[in-house]
Amino acid sequence: MSTAPGELRAPAYRTVAESLRKRILDRSLRDGDRLPGELELARQFGVNRSTVREALRDLQTSGLVARRPGSKRFAVVRPAPGFVAEGVSRALALHEVTYFDLWESLTILEPPIAEAAARRRTAATVQPILAAAQRFAADHADTARAVHHVTDFFRAVGAATGNHVLMLAQEPLLALLDPSLVSMIDRVPQARARIGAAQRRLCTALAAGDAADARVWMARHIRDFRRGYELAGIALESPCAATPTAARR
Repeated sequence: MSTAPGELRAPAYRTVAESLRKRILDRSLRDGDRLPGELELARQFGVNRSTVREALRDLQTSGLVARRPGSKRFAVVRPAPGFVAEGVSRALALHEVTYFDLWESLTILEPPIAEAAARRRTAATVQPILAAAQRFAADHADTARAVHHVTDFFRAVGAATGNHVLMLAQEPLLALLDPSLVSMIDRVPQARARIGAAQRRLCTALAAGDAADARVWMARHIRDFRRGYELAGIALESPCAATPTAARR
């Protein structure tokens, strides 16, 4: 492909990566499909192996390919929600998203998620929600673990909707919620008890398939976070910080 005078030509590895990315995104290459080896890809694109390696590294960094255990060849993978969320939550933090922004976004997003989860609930989808609530109850004295279980609870409710758009939409917010709760929970003596109580009421509503009650209790639960920030003396205009994915594992 020719380049107009004065126009910068994209590096060869990027051209290869974009071609493979297009095949992945239009599903010509599907989740689990193995890519040809480096030599075959080099032959197909008319480049050397080092260019192919660089292109594959680019796709790996994007979370689109990975090496399966015991295999030297890359395969197409679906980016994990946490992987997708990390870049977005980092961007939100750099845009100085505030505690109020986070709280307002959770207020808009989480109650409808709880309602949809209750409406579509099955024994299989409710079990992880109950398990997350039980882990919070068992570990509530350990701040880091307690906060991790809170975000896991929200994540399990999101998963119960079966809606991947909602699941991916909530992930960046949960990455911001994690450190914001760490900032608040130790300063507000009643925070842990109120979180536990809200989780229990939500578990009851979700297990019963009571969509209206699930929505109401999730809205109350999110309202409590704002009250917690205020009691902790955290200015709602203060910017949130994102937690890197590795730190959340």
